[in-house]
Amino acid sequence: MKVNPILLNNKAISQNSEKLSTEGVNLYYGNFQALRNITLDIPDRAITAVIGPSGCGKSSFLRLFNRMNDLITGARVEGRVELDGMNIYDKSIDVVALRKMVGMVFQKPNPFPMSVFDNVAFGPRRHGKNNRGELEDIVERSLRQAALWDEVKDKLEKSALALSGGQQQRLCIARVLAVEPEVILMDEPCSALDPVATLKIEDLMRSLSENYTTIIVTHNMQQAARVSDMAAFLMMEEDRAGALVEYGPTSELFTNPKDRRTEDYITGRFG
Repeated sequence: MKVNPILLNNKAISQNSEKLSTEGVNLYYGNFQALRNITLDIPDRAITAVIGPSGCGKSSFLRLFNRMNDLITGARVEGRVELDGMNIYDKSIDVVALRKMVGMVFQKPNPFPMSVFDNVAFGPRRHGKNNRGELEDIVERSLRQAALWDEVKDKLEKSALALSGGQQQRLCIARVLAVEPEVILMDEPCSALDPVATLKIEDLMRSLSENYTTIIVTHNMQQAARVSDMAAFLMMEEDRAGALVEYGPTSELFTNPKDRRTEDYITGRFG
């Protein structure tokens, strides 16, 4: 029997190769169906890329896993979305605890208008950690994990808004890491960055995948091929609902896709 880590003081006690899964998931915004019948399993401590044309529901799919769609008026989910075998849409789920376990990095860097230190310490403070020494340890550890410590260790009390775009994005990743999540969701995390900063984020993703399950939404096929272990291709059906066309190891999906639509998309014939 799998144990719900969210309800046990946020401590995950199960170690399964399958970290997240969806079964027959349909997502609606009012009368509009955004996703149709999505079923897949996402492995633990791997990078899964979600690709597909604009408007096919990639970001909506990503937001299933931390219930951010709940914040949209009229949003409704049918089917099962599981974390460590527990349906995260069950009424007993603590959504605040869920979002601590499933962190999110957005398309555009969004540091808070406060110091570098306070940005990283924000989450731990919200969860009751106020000892300065403990916070200093958390901030340093998180910034090191985000490959940013050496660049900002002498700027911790300066405004995070003074950092470069790439540094700001890594700071946002450090802010997620500070609350010790198990899953990191990334929605086009490099779209606003230059090629050098993009490569740093990609290197960081690969490093983090040793300890975290990562799902990344990207329009960049080269990026998906470079960083991900698994890839899911979504495409709009005739009524504009997003559906899963193909899912599997990235190397197979990119070199020997089973569906002609997948091949057409990754080779640039449409999208």
